[in-house]
Amino acid sequence: MERFAWMGRIKPGMEAEYKRRHDEIWPEMVELLKSAGIANYTIWSDGDLLFGYYEGEKGIEFAEKTQAGSPIVDRWNVYMEDVLDLVMDPVTGAQPKLKQMFLME
Repeated sequence: MERFAWMGRIKPGMEAEYKRRHDEIWPEMVELLKSAGIANYTIWSDGDLLFGYYEGEKGIEFAEKTQAGSPIVDRWNVYMEDVLDLVMDPVTGAQPKLKQMFLME
């Protein structure tokens, strides 16, 4: 199992809409994430700043490749463009990995 963390920013005035869309996440998106081996996926916010974390049960590379090749993820990204600012890695098609600085298990 590998860990993955990312950061993003909610566009001004869109916090409630961002939350609503995740409260109503598409079932096919959840299934895709699970098939990518993604577990314990959590997103926190501090104002408009987002911090996301998940565990890749099949490895992060597998999770990235599964998401990058999915039309569901493409549709989700278009759906979220008006509420979310994300930097995407052009190689993986995912958010750039944050560098782990500490782990206590």
